[in-house]
Amino acid sequence: MRTPYLLITIAVLACGSYFLGRSRAFAVAKGCGGVKGLHSLPGHYGMWTALWCAVPALLVFAIWNAAESPIITALVVAGLPAEISSLPPSKLGLIMNDIRNIISGNITSGDPSPAIIKAAEHYRALQMISVDAMSAVILSIMVAAGLTIRTRISPTLKARNKVEKLVQLLLFLSSAIAILITVGIVLSVLFESIRFFKVIPLSDFLFGLSWSPQTAIRSDQVGSSGAFGAVPVFAGTAMIALIAMLVAVPIGLMSAIYLSEYAGSRFRTIAKPLLEILAGIPTVVYGFFAALTVAPFIRDTGGLFGLSVSSESALAAGLVMGIMIIPFVSSLSDDVIHAVPQTMRDGSLALGATKYETISHVIVPAALPGIVGGILLAVSRAIGETMIVVMAAGLSANLTANPLKAVTTVTVQIVTLLVGDQEFDSPKTLAAFALGLLLFVFTLVLNIIALYVVRKYREQYE
Repeated sequence: MRTPYLLITIAVLACGSYFLGRSRAFAVAKGCGGVKGLHSLPGHYGMWTALWCAVPALLVFAIWNAAESPIITALVVAGLPAEISSLPPSKLGLIMNDIRNIISGNITSGDPSPAIIKAAEHYRALQMISVDAMSAVILSIMVAAGLTIRTRISPTLKARNKVEKLVQLLLFLSSAIAILITVGIVLSVLFESIRFFKVIPLSDFLFGLSWSPQTAIRSDQVGSSGAFGAVPVFAGTAMIALIAMLVAVPIGLMSAIYLSEYAGSRFRTIAKPLLEILAGIPTVVYGFFAALTVAPFIRDTGGLFGLSVSSESALAAGLVMGIMIIPFVSSLSDDVIHAVPQTMRDGSLALGATKYETISHVIVPAALPGIVGGILLAVSRAIGETMIVVMAAGLSANLTANPLKAVTTVTVQIVTLLVGDQEFDSPKTLAAFALGLLLFVFTLVLNIIALYVVRKYREQYE
């Protein structure tokens, strides 16, 4: 049975187990004076039966799939000829990759030999056996679990308590998985960054003023050591993000204030969805708009005033990026401002304050935690943007404070370093992980600052 069909079967059997346990609860209730004689509702008994069927089956499914590939690979390698199975792990990995490509119908690295084709057939046969065995085991577990729990349903069974504890455990595991994934991402970036810093000193990376990660193949070639000073890259990131926020924050915040405090309900119903459409436009479309419309306009306008403007500039990328993140500021700020209690508005107006004074001295400070959250989300979106920068600001890592010059950002350099066939042992590729780690630390500092602001004003107005 194929994996999608197996998952559908698990879901169907779990639903059937629910109704089986529920009907059994009704049958048991007849002998103890009705449903009121049961400890829990019939639905809880059905849920308890369904969980006992589904959870063990899904655990077996996950463990089986995790162990399947290594075991099959080991069996296939053991069946290869001695001259192939004795190859170094790196070359043996390429051969196994060719075998998997043959099975999936993809292009291999070369013409496969008869031994490789035979190994691919062996691999496919083992996969089919594994899938059939897994299906039989899972279905047997589900049937046995469902029948066992059904026979244990009684008026004294605390099904509701058991279901709540199991659901609480599942929620805890979900939270733990999310946290572990975050920790895993950080550690994976950290370990690769440590490898990079063993080759390139940390001080050179943090304070170097030249970024040119291209390295030559031979040590006697020019630029063989590369230049890994990250200051120009982060300076370009900060400049473009700052320009974007100078556009998005005033426009977004004023739009939110108008929609929440001044606009009528009819205009608000039409204007807010139209404003939020900006968030749904693909970033590549913004990139085209920046490269074909905004950048030429800035260049032509600068020429009228005698300014030297590059074809790709930080100003063009920042302006278009600011337009893109306006909905992040306006929509969240509007929701937060709209949620400020009406009693605060009425109290301010009753004391003689004007509409403007009420907004500036009461409503906006009360909604400041949510506004800061929206701005922080917009900053994170601006820092992580790649396509607009590639198309409008270029790839040159120039250390300049002139927004009319071409610059680059951290995310663009990460993409550039990891595009194509790369060796993950070279400083050029490892530099991408160092940039990612530094960007993570930078966003973490922004989060800490935002939390400090939010807590300070929340204590004041709650």
